[in-house]
Amino acid sequence: MLSFQHIEFLPGLLVLVPLCTLFIFLLRWKKKVKNQIGDEELVNALTSDYSAKNYNYKFLLIIAAIALCIVGAANIRKPAKGNTGNRAGIDVMIALDVSNSMLAQDIKPNRLERAKQVISRIIDKMGNNRMGMVVFAGQAFLQMPMTSDLAAARLYVSNAGPDAVPTQGTVIGDALRLCNTALDTKEKKYKAVILISDGEDHDEKADAALKELEDNGVVVYTIGIGSPQGAPIFDPALNDYKKDENGNTVVSKLNEKDLQKIATQTGGQYLLFTSADDVATQLAASIDQMEKKQIGGTGIRVYSSYFQWFLLIAFILLLLETIIPERKMKWFSWEK
Repeated sequence: MLSFQHIEFLPGLLVLVPLCTLFIFLLRWKKKVKNQIGDEELVNALTSDYSAKNYNYKFLLIIAAIALCIVGAANIRKPAKGNTGNRAGIDVMIALDVSNSMLAQDIKPNRLERAKQVISRIIDKMGNNRMGMVVFAGQAFLQMPMTSDLAAARLYVSNAGPDAVPTQGTVIGDALRLCNTALDTKEKKYKAVILISDGEDHDEKADAALKELEDNGVVVYTIGIGSPQGAPIFDPALNDYKKDENGNTVVSKLNEKDLQKIATQTGGQYLLFTSADDVATQLAASIDQMEKKQIGGTGIRVYSSYFQWFLLIAFILLLLETIIPERKMKWFSWEK
């Protein structure tokens, strides 16, 4: 159904009433002045080249152009075919490890930066799915609530870092539990968690959190960032590699075993980081196979607008108005 996007502009059409009234008064005034001159034959001889019809047509073209511009500004539109404002998708929570071990440089420039690149590629492939994010180290925090605003999601991802969590460690269990809280637990499907970590510290709470997620129908996917050989952890605050209490350089290694176990328990999938594009593509393909629900999202509908046609016709009318002369011309006149 056709509708106006900016109906508040339509009262502007009322400006045509005083314009038409002024034009009528102008015509009457010109006729009065002509009569006051006296000699009608002389006046007609002096104005023989003047075309009253052309003058009227020029005014009508201007009035029509103004009306078309006002209607164009109000923007007549109709909903695009097949667009209802609802979308089919799932809710996805991302749990990002921002502990100091993610600063290890066995993957250049470091694990955390690569993890953020993966999330950025995942956002590119989110489609109609909604997304939220939890960051964790020694504690877990809700960085971004569930949203379909992917531009906002990119901003939250870019700001994620070790400074976001004051306590160090790797509490995967708390992160998973917070993801579960952020998801809708009324339905036992349509939900997924993407855990991105080096999995270095085994968290005993993870098993209980996984049981809760499994009971709520949440599928957990895990992405391992790092290498089994490991790498020292660079501490920007000390401008040196992290050392233990004995003065030995700490080497952080990827714990694939625990990450694989987490994914397997909920029917998910473990992916080892190779490249951001490859991991995101594999993950998107897996998520796309999941059963989806109708997501209202922002409720924004896509419309086809027609304002440009009104403005185009108005431009053509104004162009014609400039071409039509007020004098009688053999090549352009409606006079007999």
